[in-house]
Amino acid sequence: MPVSLPKTLAKSLARFGFVLAASFIAPTAALAEGFQTTAPRAILMDAGTHTVLLEKAADEYVTPASTVKIMTAEVVFHEIAEGRLKLDDEFTVSEHAWRAGGAPAGGSAMFLAVNSKARVEDLIRGLVIDSGNDAAITLAEGVAGSEEAFVGRMNKRASELGLTRSIFGNPWGQAGPDQKVTPREMVQLSAHIIKTYPDLYRYFGEKEFTWNKIKQQNRNPLLTMSIGADGLKTGNIDDSGYGMVGSAVQDDRRLIVAVYGLRTAKDRAEEARKILQWGFRNFEEKSLFKANETVGSAQVYGGTAGSVPLSASNDIKVLLQRGGSEKLSGKIVYEGPLIAPVEAGTKVAKLEIRRGSTVVLEQPLEAAETVEKGSLPSRAFDAAYEYAAGAIHNKLSKKQ
Repeated sequence: MPVSLPKTLAKSLARFGFVLAASFIAPTAALAEGFQTTAPRAILMDAGTHTVLLEKAADEYVTPASTVKIMTAEVVFHEIAEGRLKLDDEFTVSEHAWRAGGAPAGGSAMFLAVNSKARVEDLIRGLVIDSGNDAAITLAEGVAGSEEAFVGRMNKRASELGLTRSIFGNPWGQAGPDQKVTPREMVQLSAHIIKTYPDLYRYFGEKEFTWNKIKQQNRNPLLTMSIGADGLKTGNIDDSGYGMVGSAVQDDRRLIVAVYGLRTAKDRAEEARKILQWGFRNFEEKSLFKANETVGSAQVYGGTAGSVPLSASNDIKVLLQRGGSEKLSGKIVYEGPLIAPVEAGTKVAKLEIRRGSTVVLEQPLEAAETVEKGSLPSRAFDAAYEYAAGAIHNKLSKKQ
Protein backbone atom coordinates (compact mmCIF):
# COMPACT_ATOMS: atom_id res chain seq x y z
CA MET A 1 0.00 0.00 0.00
CA PRO A 2 1.31 3.51 -0.77
CA VAL A 3 1.40 5.72 2.31
CA SER A 4 1.88 9.43 2.91
CA LEU A 5 5.39 10.42 3.82
CA PRO A 6 6.07 10.78 7.55
CA LYS A 7 7.53 14.00 8.96
CA THR A 8 11.04 12.52 9.15
CA LEU A 9 11.05 11.71 5.45
CA ALA A 10 9.31 14.96 4.53
CA LYS A 11 11.94 16.96 6.39
CA SER A 12 14.81 15.07 4.75
CA LEU A 13 13.41 15.46 1.25
CA ALA A 14 12.57 19.12 1.85
CA ARG A 15 16.26 19.83 2.35
CA PHE A 16 16.71 19.26 -1.38
CA GLY A 17 13.48 20.94 -2.50
CA PHE A 18 11.65 17.66 -3.13
CA VAL A 19 7.93 17.58 -3.72
CA LEU A 20 6.08 15.10 -1.50
CA ALA A 21 3.49 12.84 -3.11
CA ALA A 22 1.55 9.84 -1.89
CA SER A 23 -0.34 9.07 -5.11
CA PHE A 24 1.01 6.43 -7.48
CA ILE A 25 2.02 7.39 -11.01
CA ALA A 26 2.82 4.60 -13.46
CA PRO A 27 6.30 4.95 -14.98
CA THR A 28 6.46 6.11 -18.58
CA ALA A 29 9.28 6.70 -21.02
CA ALA A 30 11.22 9.71 -19.81
CA LEU A 31 14.44 11.50 -20.65
CA ALA A 32 16.58 13.38 -18.20
CA GLU A 33 16.35 17.14 -18.31
CA GLY A 34 18.45 18.75 -21.05
CA PHE A 35 19.65 15.53 -22.69
CA GLN A 36 18.50 13.59 -25.73
CA THR A 37 19.59 10.19 -27.05
CA THR A 38 18.94 8.64 -30.44
CA ALA A 39 18.86 5.16 -28.89
CA PRO A 40 15.28 3.81 -29.13
CA ARG A 41 15.67 2.17 -25.72
CA ALA A 42 18.17 3.26 -23.11
CA ILE A 43 18.85 3.49 -19.40
CA LEU A 44 21.67 4.89 -17.27
CA MET A 45 22.01 3.86 -13.63
CA ASP A 46 24.39 4.80 -10.86
CA ALA A 47 25.65 1.51 -9.43
CA GLY A 48 26.33 2.84 -5.94
CA THR A 49 22.91 4.34 -5.21
CA HIS A 50 20.91 2.52 -7.93
CA THR A 51 19.60 5.94 -8.97
CA VAL A 52 18.28 5.95 -12.53
CA LEU A 53 19.74 9.01 -14.23
CA LEU A 54 18.13 8.54 -17.62
CA GLU A 55 15.62 6.18 -19.13
CA LYS A 56 13.85 5.83 -22.45
CA ALA A 57 11.49 2.90 -23.03
CA ALA A 58 13.60 1.02 -20.47
CA ASP A 59 10.82 -1.44 -19.61
CA GLU A 60 10.02 -2.43 -23.19
CA TYR A 61 11.11 -5.88 -24.30
CA VAL A 62 14.19 -6.19 -26.51
CA THR A 63 15.93 -9.14 -28.12
CA PRO A 64 19.20 -9.31 -26.18
CA ALA A 65 21.38 -10.96 -28.84
CA SER A 66 24.83 -11.55 -27.31
CA THR A 67 24.14 -9.38 -24.26
CA VAL A 68 22.35 -12.50 -22.98
CA LYS A 69 25.84 -13.80 -22.25
CA ILE A 70 25.83 -11.51 -19.20
CA MET A 71 23.19 -13.83 -17.73
CA THR A 72 25.15 -16.88 -18.89
CA ALA A 73 28.20 -15.51 -17.08
CA GLU A 74 26.17 -14.90 -13.90
CA VAL A 75 25.08 -18.54 -13.72
CA VAL A 76 28.68 -19.70 -14.22
CA PHE A 77 30.01 -17.19 -11.68
CA HIS A 78 27.37 -18.32 -9.18
CA GLU A 79 28.46 -21.94 -9.60
CA ILE A 80 32.06 -20.92 -8.92
CA ALA A 81 31.10 -18.83 -5.88
CA GLU A 82 29.11 -21.76 -4.48
CA GLY A 83 32.12 -24.07 -4.85
CA ARG A 84 30.50 -26.39 -7.42
CA LEU A 85 32.79 -25.26 -10.24
CA LYS A 86 36.47 -24.34 -10.48
CA LEU A 87 38.33 -22.24 -13.01
CA ASP A 88 40.64 -25.19 -13.73
CA ASP A 89 37.80 -27.63 -14.45
CA GLU A 90 37.72 -28.80 -18.06
CA PHE A 91 34.71 -29.26 -20.35
CA THR A 92 34.58 -31.18 -23.61
CA VAL A 93 33.42 -29.36 -26.75
CA SER A 94 30.45 -31.25 -28.17
CA GLU A 95 29.61 -31.47 -31.85
CA HIS A 96 26.51 -29.40 -31.14
CA ALA A 97 28.56 -26.61 -29.54
CA TRP A 98 31.00 -26.68 -32.46
CA ARG A 99 28.39 -26.88 -35.20
CA ALA A 100 25.78 -24.46 -33.76
CA GLY A 101 28.14 -21.98 -32.13
CA GLY A 102 31.58 -22.48 -33.61
CA ALA A 103 33.32 -21.80 -36.91
CA PRO A 104 30.77 -23.71 -39.09
CA ALA A 105 27.93 -21.45 -37.88
CA GLY A 106 29.55 -18.23 -39.07
CA GLY A 107 28.72 -16.22 -35.93
CA SER A 108 30.96 -14.92 -33.17
CA ALA A 109 33.11 -17.79 -31.94
CA MET A 110 36.02 -18.70 -29.72
CA PHE A 111 36.97 -21.25 -32.43
CA LEU A 112 36.89 -24.29 -30.18
CA ALA A 113 37.74 -27.60 -31.89
CA VAL A 114 35.14 -30.36 -31.74
CA ASN A 115 35.84 -33.00 -29.06
CA SER A 116 38.65 -30.88 -27.59
CA LYS A 117 38.80 -29.83 -23.93
CA ALA A 118 38.94 -26.31 -22.54
CA ARG A 119 39.33 -24.94 -19.03
CA VAL A 120 36.44 -23.04 -17.50
CA GLU A 121 38.59 -19.92 -17.17
CA ASP A 122 39.40 -19.98 -20.88
CA LEU A 123 35.76 -20.57 -21.73
CA ILE A 124 34.79 -17.54 -19.63
CA ARG A 125 37.28 -15.44 -21.60
CA GLY A 126 35.92 -16.86 -24.82
CA LEU A 127 32.41 -15.97 -23.67
CA VAL A 128 32.93 -12.36 -22.56
CA ILE A 129 35.89 -11.23 -24.70
CA ASP A 130 35.32 -13.11 -27.99
CA SER A 131 31.54 -13.32 -27.48
CA GLY A 132 31.92 -16.96 -28.49
CA ASN A 133 28.66 -18.79 -29.07
CA ASP A 134 30.62 -22.05 -28.90
CA ALA A 135 32.01 -21.02 -25.50
CA ALA A 136 28.49 -20.27 -24.22
CA ILE A 137 27.11 -23.64 -25.34
CA THR A 138 30.12 -25.53 -23.98
CA LEU A 139 29.77 -23.84 -20.60
CA ALA A 140 26.04 -24.55 -20.56
CA GLU A 141 26.49 -28.23 -21.37
CA GLY A 142 29.37 -28.59 -18.92
CA VAL A 143 27.55 -26.93 -16.03
CA ALA A 144 24.06 -28.35 -16.48
CA GLY A 145 24.39 -31.32 -18.86
CA SER A 146 22.51 -29.67 -21.73
CA GLU A 147 21.60 -26.28 -23.12
CA GLU A 148 17.98 -26.81 -22.10
CA ALA A 149 18.86 -27.61 -18.50
CA PHE A 150 21.15 -24.57 -18.34
CA VAL A 151 18.36 -22.33 -19.62
CA GLY A 152 16.28 -23.57 -16.70
CA ARG A 153 19.03 -22.40 -14.38
CA MET A 154 19.19 -19.03 -16.13
CA ASN A 155 15.50 -18.43 -15.55
CA LYS A 156 15.70 -19.70 -11.96
CA ARG A 157 18.58 -17.36 -11.19
CA ALA A 158 16.79 -14.47 -12.87
CA SER A 159 13.81 -15.05 -10.58
CA GLU A 160 16.07 -15.27 -7.51
CA LEU A 161 17.69 -11.96 -8.47
CA GLY A 162 14.36 -10.18 -8.88
CA LEU A 163 14.43 -10.01 -12.68
CA THR A 164 10.72 -10.61 -12.96
CA ARG A 165 10.18 -9.69 -16.61
CA SER A 166 13.19 -11.07 -18.50
CA ILE A 167 12.90 -14.53 -20.07
CA PHE A 168 15.80 -16.62 -21.37
CA GLY A 169 15.60 -19.27 -24.07
CA ASN A 170 19.27 -19.97 -24.84
CA PRO A 171 22.66 -18.98 -23.40
CA TRP A 172 24.28 -17.51 -26.53
CA GLY A 173 21.91 -15.00 -28.12
CA GLN A 174 19.81 -16.70 -30.78
CA ALA A 175 16.49 -14.90 -31.27
CA GLY A 176 13.24 -16.57 -30.28
CA PRO A 177 9.88 -15.89 -28.65
CA ASP A 178 11.22 -17.14 -25.31
CA GLN A 179 14.28 -14.87 -25.37
CA LYS A 180 13.45 -11.31 -24.28
CA VAL A 181 14.77 -8.89 -21.70
CA THR A 182 14.29 -5.28 -20.64
CA PRO A 183 17.10 -2.70 -20.58
CA ARG A 184 16.28 -1.92 -16.94
CA GLU A 185 16.76 -5.51 -15.82
CA MET A 186 19.98 -5.84 -17.82
CA VAL A 187 21.59 -2.95 -15.92
CA GLN A 188 20.26 -4.39 -12.65
CA LEU A 189 21.79 -7.76 -13.53
CA SER A 190 25.08 -6.10 -14.43
CA ALA A 191 25.18 -4.16 -11.15
CA HIS A 192 24.68 -7.44 -9.29
CA ILE A 193 27.54 -9.14 -11.14
CA ILE A 194 29.94 -6.24 -10.59
CA LYS A 195 29.19 -6.12 -6.87
CA THR A 196 28.96 -9.86 -6.18
CA TYR A 197 31.79 -11.26 -8.28
CA PRO A 198 34.52 -8.57 -8.55
CA ASP A 199 37.29 -11.15 -9.11
CA LEU A 200 35.36 -12.71 -11.99
CA TYR A 201 33.90 -9.53 -13.44
CA ARG A 202 37.44 -8.48 -14.39
CA TYR A 203 37.35 -10.88 -17.37
CA PHE A 204 34.83 -8.55 -19.04
CA GLY A 205 37.50 -5.84 -19.14
CA GLU A 206 40.36 -7.83 -20.70
CA LYS A 207 41.08 -6.30 -24.09
CA GLU A 208 42.10 -9.40 -26.04
CA PHE A 209 42.22 -13.18 -25.89
CA THR A 210 44.09 -15.75 -27.94
CA TRP A 211 42.80 -19.27 -28.43
CA ASN A 212 43.82 -21.86 -30.99
CA LYS A 213 46.41 -19.30 -32.22
CA ILE A 214 43.61 -16.87 -33.07
CA LYS A 215 43.83 -13.49 -31.31
CA GLN A 216 40.58 -11.57 -30.93
CA GLN A 217 39.96 -8.10 -29.57
CA ASN A 218 37.28 -7.50 -26.97
CA ARG A 219 34.11 -6.47 -28.82
CA ASN A 220 33.24 -3.77 -26.26
CA PRO A 221 34.14 -0.46 -27.97
CA LEU A 222 34.03 1.53 -24.73
CA LEU A 223 37.21 -0.16 -23.50
CA THR A 224 39.31 1.86 -25.98
CA MET A 225 37.75 5.26 -25.27
CA SER A 226 39.62 6.35 -22.11
CA ILE A 227 36.41 6.96 -20.16
CA GLY A 228 37.00 4.45 -17.37
CA ALA A 229 35.08 1.61 -19.02
CA ASP A 230 35.87 -1.85 -17.68
CA GLY A 231 33.37 -4.29 -19.09
CA LEU A 232 30.15 -6.05 -20.10
CA LYS A 233 28.82 -6.93 -23.55
CA THR A 234 27.68 -5.90 -26.99
CA GLY A 235 25.09 -7.69 -29.13
CA ASN A 236 23.74 -7.58 -32.66
CA ILE A 237 21.46 -9.77 -34.72
CA ASP A 238 18.84 -8.89 -37.34
CA ASP A 239 16.03 -9.10 -34.79
CA SER A 240 17.65 -6.71 -32.31
CA GLY A 241 19.70 -4.09 -34.07
CA TYR A 242 22.86 -3.01 -32.30
CA GLY A 243 22.78 -3.01 -28.50
CA MET A 244 25.11 -3.12 -25.55
CA VAL A 245 25.42 -2.94 -21.79
CA GLY A 246 28.53 -1.17 -20.52
CA SER A 247 30.01 0.13 -17.30
CA ALA A 248 32.61 2.74 -16.43
CA VAL A 249 34.15 4.28 -13.32
CA GLN A 250 35.27 7.89 -12.83
CA ASP A 251 36.24 9.47 -9.49
CA ASP A 252 35.05 6.38 -7.59
CA ARG A 253 31.57 6.57 -9.17
CA ARG A 254 30.38 3.67 -11.32
CA LEU A 255 27.69 4.10 -13.96
CA ILE A 256 26.03 1.35 -16.00
CA VAL A 257 24.42 2.06 -19.36
CA ALA A 258 22.26 -0.06 -21.66
CA VAL A 259 21.27 0.93 -25.20
CA TYR A 260 19.30 -1.18 -27.66
CA GLY A 261 18.00 -0.84 -31.21
CA LEU A 262 20.74 1.28 -32.79
CA ARG A 263 21.29 1.05 -36.55
CA THR A 264 25.07 0.63 -36.65
CA ALA A 265 27.94 -0.42 -34.41
CA LYS A 266 29.28 3.14 -34.61
CA ASP A 267 25.94 4.57 -33.42
CA ARG A 268 25.87 2.07 -30.56
CA ALA A 269 29.35 3.00 -29.36
CA GLU A 270 28.79 6.74 -29.72
CA GLU A 271 25.46 6.80 -27.87
CA ALA A 272 26.75 4.66 -25.00
CA ARG A 273 29.79 6.93 -24.68
CA LYS A 274 27.71 10.13 -24.78
CA ILE A 275 25.28 8.87 -22.15
CA LEU A 276 28.05 7.79 -19.78
CA GLN A 277 29.98 11.05 -20.12
CA TRP A 278 26.82 13.10 -19.60
CA GLY A 279 26.07 11.11 -16.45
CA PHE A 280 29.53 11.63 -14.99
CA ARG A 281 29.52 15.37 -15.70
CA ASN A 282 26.01 16.34 -14.72
CA PHE A 283 25.09 14.59 -11.46
CA GLU A 284 26.07 14.98 -7.84
CA GLU A 285 25.40 12.71 -4.90
CA LYS A 286 23.12 13.76 -2.04
CA SER A 287 22.51 11.84 1.20
CA LEU A 288 18.93 11.38 2.40
CA PHE A 289 19.37 9.09 5.42
CA LYS A 290 22.20 7.45 7.30
CA ALA A 291 22.21 3.68 7.80
CA ASN A 292 19.68 2.63 10.48
CA GLU A 293 18.15 6.12 10.65
CA THR A 294 14.33 6.03 10.92
CA VAL A 295 12.73 6.82 7.56
CA GLY A 296 9.08 6.32 8.54
CA SER A 297 6.79 3.67 9.96
CA ALA A 298 4.39 0.91 8.90
CA GLN A 299 1.13 -0.10 10.54
CA VAL A 300 1.09 -3.41 12.42
CA TYR A 301 -1.97 -5.62 12.98
CA GLY A 302 -2.36 -7.66 16.17
CA GLY A 303 0.88 -6.57 17.79
CA THR A 304 2.10 -5.06 21.04
CA ALA A 305 2.49 -1.82 19.06
CA GLY A 306 0.33 -0.39 16.31
CA SER A 307 3.29 0.51 14.10
CA VAL A 308 6.95 -0.29 13.56
CA PRO A 309 9.70 2.17 12.58
CA LEU A 310 11.39 1.59 9.23
CA SER A 311 15.05 2.06 8.31
CA ALA A 312 17.67 0.87 5.83
CA SER A 313 20.81 -1.09 6.65
CA ASN A 314 22.87 1.20 4.40
CA ASP A 315 23.03 4.94 3.74
CA ILE A 316 20.27 6.11 1.40
CA LYS A 317 21.71 8.38 -1.27
CA VAL A 318 20.40 9.77 -4.53
CA LEU A 319 22.07 11.50 -7.47
CA LEU A 320 20.66 14.88 -8.49
CA GLN A 321 21.22 16.63 -11.78
CA ARG A 322 23.31 19.78 -11.38
CA GLY A 323 21.23 22.82 -12.22
CA GLY A 324 18.12 20.71 -12.87
CA SER A 325 14.72 22.22 -12.13
CA GLU A 326 12.64 19.05 -12.02
CA LYS A 327 11.43 18.13 -8.53
CA LEU A 328 11.57 14.71 -6.94
CA SER A 329 8.74 13.00 -5.09
CA GLY A 330 8.85 10.13 -2.64
CA LYS A 331 6.69 7.61 -0.83
CA ILE A 332 6.92 4.53 1.35
CA VAL A 333 5.19 1.47 -0.11
CA TYR A 334 4.28 -1.77 1.67
CA GLU A 335 1.60 -4.45 1.80
CA GLY A 336 -0.18 -3.85 5.05
CA PRO A 337 -0.99 -3.61 7.75
CA LEU A 338 1.84 -5.95 8.70
CA ILE A 339 0.84 -9.02 10.72
CA ALA A 340 2.53 -9.43 14.10
CA PRO A 341 4.97 -10.74 15.07
CA VAL A 342 7.37 -8.60 13.01
CA GLU A 343 11.06 -9.35 13.49
CA ALA A 344 13.62 -6.55 13.50
CA GLY A 345 15.69 -6.60 10.30
CA THR A 346 12.92 -8.08 8.15
CA LYS A 347 12.42 -6.31 4.82
CA VAL A 348 8.81 -5.14 4.95
CA ALA A 349 8.61 -2.01 2.75
CA LYS A 350 10.43 0.11 0.21
CA LEU A 351 11.17 3.78 -0.25
CA GLU A 352 10.36 4.94 -3.77
CA ILE A 353 11.81 8.19 -5.13
CA ARG A 354 10.63 9.57 -8.48
CA ARG A 355 11.76 12.25 -10.89
CA GLY A 356 8.52 13.12 -12.63
CA SER A 357 7.08 9.76 -13.68
CA THR A 358 10.47 8.01 -13.59
CA VAL A 359 11.37 5.88 -10.57
CA VAL A 360 14.95 6.92 -9.86
CA LEU A 361 15.47 4.98 -6.63
CA GLU A 362 13.90 1.99 -4.90
CA GLN A 363 15.36 1.30 -1.47
CA PRO A 364 14.23 -1.71 0.62
CA LEU A 365 13.27 -0.79 4.17
CA GLU A 366 13.51 -3.03 7.22
CA ALA A 367 11.64 -3.17 10.49
CA ALA A 368 13.88 -1.29 12.91
CA GLU A 369 12.36 -2.99 15.97
CA THR A 370 10.65 -6.26 16.83
CA VAL A 371 6.90 -6.10 17.42
CA GLU A 372 5.63 -9.13 19.30
CA LYS A 373 2.16 -10.60 18.94
CA GLY A 374 -0.26 -8.68 21.15
CA SER A 375 -2.68 -9.89 23.81
CA LEU A 376 -6.00 -11.43 22.84
CA PRO A 377 -7.98 -8.21 23.63
CA SER A 378 -5.62 -6.08 21.54
CA ARG A 379 -5.80 -8.52 18.61
CA ALA A 380 -9.61 -8.52 18.87
CA PHE A 381 -9.64 -4.72 18.81
CA ASP A 382 -7.38 -4.67 15.73
CA ALA A 383 -9.63 -7.22 14.03
CA ALA A 384 -12.71 -5.13 14.70
CA TYR A 385 -10.96 -1.98 13.49
CA GLU A 386 -9.73 -3.69 10.33
CA TYR A 387 -13.22 -5.06 9.61
CA ALA A 388 -14.81 -1.64 10.05
CA ALA A 389 -12.17 0.07 7.89
CA GLY A 390 -12.63 -2.55 5.19
CA ALA A 391 -16.40 -2.18 5.23
CA ILE A 392 -16.14 1.60 4.89
CA HIS A 393 -13.64 1.26 2.05
CA ASN A 394 -15.87 -1.20 0.18
CA LYS A 395 -18.90 1.04 0.60
CA LEU A 396 -17.08 4.08 -0.70
CA SER A 397 -15.66 2.09 -3.61
CA LYS A 398 -19.18 1.04 -4.70
CA LYS A 399 -20.29 4.67 -4.75
CA GLN A 400 -17.50 5.71 -7.10
